[in-house]
Amino acid sequence: MSKRDELIAKYAADLKDKCGVEADMDLLTKVTIGCGPSIYNADASTVSSSDQSELDTVKNNFLIKKLGLSESDDLDGAIAAVMEQYGQSNRNKYRAVVYYLLTKHFGKESVY
Repeated sequence: MSKRDELIAKYAADLKDKCGVEADMDLLTKVTIGCGPSIYNADASTVSSSDQSELDTVKNNFLIKKLGLSESDDLDGAIAAVMEQYGQSNRNKYRAVVYYLLTKHFGKESVY
């Protein structure tokens, strides 16, 4: 099992245990691949829900550039909802899981 496959399995477990979501493994794999090498970096692989600049990065680089959403789509509300679903008390919010949940939230699976 490759390192990426191990991470995808860990993300699927996070989705199930912390978010109560049964992962679409095909979509989760594509989202994880889309994150690129950042998944292997301890700092870059997680999203800090308390750091506004980090949340702005998710909004601008993922929601607007990758998913093609506009500012009028209540992006901040969606990010807040996903962070709440993931659990504010969870220290490690994996970027791939957050992106997966946002992709599902906006119904943008077709992007992948």
